[in-house]
Amino acid sequence: MKTTISVSYRSVQLFRILLSGIFLVASFNHILNLEKTIYRIDQARFKGIAYFFGNPEYLIIISGVLMMIAGFLLLVGYKTKWAAMALAAVLVPITLTVQAGQIHTLGPLFKNMAILGGLLFFILNDIQTFQKQ
Repeated sequence: MKTTISVSYRSVQLFRILLSGIFLVASFNHILNLEKTIYRIDQARFKGIAYFFGNPEYLIIISGVLMMIAGFLLLVGYKTKWAAMALAAVLVPITLTVQAGQIHTLGPLFKNMAILGGLLFFILNDIQTFQKQ
């Protein structure tokens, strides 16, 4: 059984634009503050996750470039589902590596979970079928 709800096209457009902002800012932060980002990984309780995938310096640069490209695609609304999937693929390992295990700072962990919820909206919904009103 497929259930549909009516959603304002403008609200989805604003949601997409606002959600993209955090990834665009983070992408520049990864690229321009590479040493600081490496330090944050080295201080993380689960830094082994990052090191499992390779050299953190390369991972930070790759994730920064990917967030920049996918964040821009999300911003302009092109290939939104694919952009959201790429961003989620970057967000989950970052969250597990840096935010998980830091019980004294749960805010960033739940912020990332909320952002993942926003990305899931664009992954699970065919926003191309929304009607402009």
